[in-house]
Amino acid sequence: MAGALPKPIKDIGHDVRAVVPKYKMTDKCGFDVHLIMKDISVDIGGKKIKFDVYEAKLPGSDVPVYLIGCDELFGRDGLYQENGRDYPDNAERFIFFSKAVLIFLKALGWEPHVIHCNDWQTALAAAYIKTLLSNDPFYNNIASVYTIHNMGYLGLFPAEKMPLTGLGWEYFTPEYLEFWGNLSFAKAGIVFADVINTVSEGYSREIASPEFGCGLDGLIRSRKDDVYGILNGIDHSVWDPKADEHIPSRYDQSNLRGKAADKAALRKTSKLINGKELAVIGMVTRMADQKGFDILSAAFDRIMELPVQFVLLGTGEPKYEQRYREFEKKYRGRVSVNIGFDSAAAPLIYAGSDMFLMPSQYEPCGLGQLISFRYGTIPIVRKTGGLADTVNDFDPSTGEGSGFVFIKYSADDLFDAVKRAVSTYSSDKKKWTALVKKVMKFDFSWAVSAEKYVGLYKKAIENMRTRP
Repeated sequence: MAGALPKPIKDIGHDVRAVVPKYKMTDKCGFDVHLIMKDISVDIGGKKIKFDVYEAKLPGSDVPVYLIGCDELFGRDGLYQENGRDYPDNAERFIFFSKAVLIFLKALGWEPHVIHCNDWQTALAAAYIKTLLSNDPFYNNIASVYTIHNMGYLGLFPAEKMPLTGLGWEYFTPEYLEFWGNLSFAKAGIVFADVINTVSEGYSREIASPEFGCGLDGLIRSRKDDVYGILNGIDHSVWDPKADEHIPSRYDQSNLRGKAADKAALRKTSKLINGKELAVIGMVTRMADQKGFDILSAAFDRIMELPVQFVLLGTGEPKYEQRYREFEKKYRGRVSVNIGFDSAAAPLIYAGSDMFLMPSQYEPCGLGQLISFRYGTIPIVRKTGGLADTVNDFDPSTGEGSGFVFIKYSADDLFDAVKRAVSTYSSDKKKWTALVKKVMKFDFSWAVSAEKYVGLYKKAIENMRTRP
């Protein structure tokens, strides 16, 4: 979002800028980065931590990106963890970052109308505007938006980290930042932001329920008038089968020959047999329970009894990595499992597959189904969150719908959805082709979402002026 949303907002005519930590990996990205400020300090628990500020541009735009440079906290190989373990000082790192952003804005002399905080890592900024900085005129007219990308990540830390925030113990209560004896950074955003939003309308409703609220559903319901959902977009200039340099054959909805060629190329690179009657099901995902790997594993042998091949690109829980390596050996020539993340390999899976599988337990937005639409690859999804907002069940008798949807989170229901998709693909190529051409015309670009975010920012300004 931080990399894609600012561009269309800028195109609408607004002054938008991004601020991110200067992670170690940034140095390898080849950005044109230059130093603009040096030796600014932040107080964290009585310790002065200095930082520098660098400026770059978002690729393909003139949107400024400011990078907060502090090697002590961000000059590491990972973002939040290494070797599967969180950094023990993550609380200090993002207390620092939230404070540093606000201090930097004043030093820069740029007073935005709205500061947009994403997830627990930046949630404290919304709290600081309303508390520690409430007597500073510079911050009095800055509204805040807090976006929840995944309610499952609450930014939980031991209570003894509370003094590092600079907030008094009076804020360590269930009404504010305390969560079952721990400190929750996410609660700072939910409590103090002028507007809260999630990355789909469906997920904004789901987090108000005990099933998906992760223990904060009551707090979300208490702010129900300030909670909105805006679907994430995709960058159509990046995900474009007419111009994608990562696929061997380009195509669009008026000429699908390139898609057939990409399917052949995917089979070749994935070492799959050349069975023309077989449908290819693709997945590009994190291998975890949330993504439906428990029910997929239970249904997998039955799925492989259908005329299908399966290509997976992803990494995640060791038990699933091992399980799917075993499936690959068992179904050699029909299953290809690629453990790891390779952004250059993903487009060929989107282009060369016939179907794209997302059997998620929950899915705040989901981008895979939006990208698969773009490439004419039909999604098979569970009806949850953003998947429910974007994919409608296909009815072969009417041609209505855009994918194959199941509701109950079970291996049986997942298998039935895959079976329906494969049956439709195998029995009526004319209807399948019409469906492919239809979904390729959908517009889920960030330009659509940007207009809605501008409206949300205006709502945040209105709330900021009316809240006590």
